[in-house]
Amino acid sequence: MEPVHTVAGITALIRDTLEYRFSGVWVEGEISNLRQPGSGHYYFTLKDPYAQISCVFFKGAASRCPLRLVDGQKVQIFGSVSVYEARGQYQMVVQTAQRKGDGELQAKFEALKRKLEAEGLFDPARKRPIPRFPRRIGVVTSSTGAAIRDILNVLSRRAPWIQVLIYPTRVQGDGAAEEIAEGVRWFSESTGETRPDLVIVARGGGSIEDLWCFNEEIVARAIVACTLPVMTGVGHEIDFTIADFVADLREPTPSAAAENAVPDHATLERQLEVLGRQLDVRVARMTESIRNQLASLRRELEAREPGRRIQSWMQTLDFLGERMDSLVDRHFQNRRNGLTAAGRSLASIYPERTVARHHEDLARWQERLDRGIEARIRFLRQRMEKVTAMMRSLSPDSVLQRGFSMTTDEEGKILTSETQLHVGDRIVTRLAHGSVTSRVEGKV
Repeated sequence: MEPVHTVAGITALIRDTLEYRFSGVWVEGEISNLRQPGSGHYYFTLKDPYAQISCVFFKGAASRCPLRLVDGQKVQIFGSVSVYEARGQYQMVVQTAQRKGDGELQAKFEALKRKLEAEGLFDPARKRPIPRFPRRIGVVTSSTGAAIRDILNVLSRRAPWIQVLIYPTRVQGDGAAEEIAEGVRWFSESTGETRPDLVIVARGGGSIEDLWCFNEEIVARAIVACTLPVMTGVGHEIDFTIADFVADLREPTPSAAAENAVPDHATLERQLEVLGRQLDVRVARMTESIRNQLASLRRELEAREPGRRIQSWMQTLDFLGERMDSLVDRHFQNRRNGLTAAGRSLASIYPERTVARHHEDLARWQERLDRGIEARIRFLRQRMEKVTAMMRSLSPDSVLQRGFSMTTDEEGKILTSETQLHVGDRIVTRLAHGSVTSRVEGKV
């Protein structure tokens, strides 16, 4: 006897069979009877001229789908066929949906992506860095769309000094890709005041058809050939285009592109304040260190100053002169004593020959004494002249006579470094003949 099934049992068998057989299928049709109760789930009927099927698009899956469902819309849905057991009705449980024709566009997208990737156009090594502080930015987008308003608002808030150049183009429909490519080429070939530091290619969100012009090869080639860094901000965060892959930097939205294209002036001001304080501390420390070094050098200079050496040499010269006088006097006294003794002896014996011989000896001794005194005086005079010449060569006046000068501040302190001066200070320059007073107008 054949087994008897309950309604729930046979329905469960049908459900298992359908889910096993029709799991992960694409179905194409037109949406009708679309409704969304408070639960957030979507219920609709997918139909064509010959049949229809009930569909349920649960809230979680629907929130991840970029397509906004409306009645009468031609779509392709992906999901599994199941059974709603309470009514004994088979239905399609939708996982995602796209417009009819999106599949073909997606295939074209993937084909071009593979082609350009094989050429190395997506290679990060090929891409140029985005300038950190651009002065001029070129924007290729619609002049009437929300994207340009968002970009201008962000740039004026973050970097009001930025000059923005707009190349207006269509951003969807026939001819839009050609206009976008021409805008990129125009900025790439521009010179002078019309040449920006960075190019932004931007558009607001939309369907895959709306964004398709940014998937055209002509746009990708123009971005690759551009001589300037190119940033894209096309669609929403979930949207990726071929232009994003070849650009030097991809941002999820036009506003994000503007945010990351320029630094925030408020942040820069805070950073400059911090750096300024750090610089003040370092300058103060360096100034104190230099001041200590100068004080040490001044003490060392005072300890070795030429004046003290000259005074020491003068004292030595005086001592040598006194010693010379003492030696001469002593020598003369010894000779006088000898002459006196000889005179006494001569007077006692009166030998004429001896007297004559002693007169000759006396004359020779007198001559030798005179020559010795003269030689000693010449030696001491030469030594005194050498010491005097050395003293003169070390004196400040001698240095000035050789063409040098000596500069002091208003208080008479000698200046050795430009760090001791400030613009507007008065200084006095001493020359060989006279002095000059001047004012500091700049430092090198």
